[in-house]
Amino acid sequence: MPQDLPPIGGYEPIQYKRNLPARGFKPSYYMFGMFAICAYGWLRVVQGNREQVELAREKMWSRIHLIPLLQAEEDRDLVRRQWANEKREKELTGTNTKIYHSDRFVRPTYAIMPTKAKD
Repeated sequence: MPQDLPPIGGYEPIQYKRNLPARGFKPSYYMFGMFAICAYGWLRVVQGNREQVELAREKMWSRIHLIPLLQAEEDRDLVRRQWANEKREKELTGTNTKIYHSDRFVRPTYAIMPTKAKD
């Protein structure tokens, strides 16, 4: 009995894979897209941080420039209180007495006392 041999030229190829089209983009496109989104996000974060630093610097300098004005206002208030205290003292005692033995100005400490409630 003769041996079976393959036909001349061989058998036709067997299709063992499915011919499905590739779905979606290539993975490199997804990687590039994610990189672009992350880069844009970090750019916005850095811009926001720089803006916050600039606002803090502006706030600090505005307060520095307001210090002389606030100090002058406090000094006017202290002088007004000092004169009112001297006037009240003169009405009560008839003379202005010096507490300290020098002409150096000593910043007074005022404590606001609550008024007594009438019963």
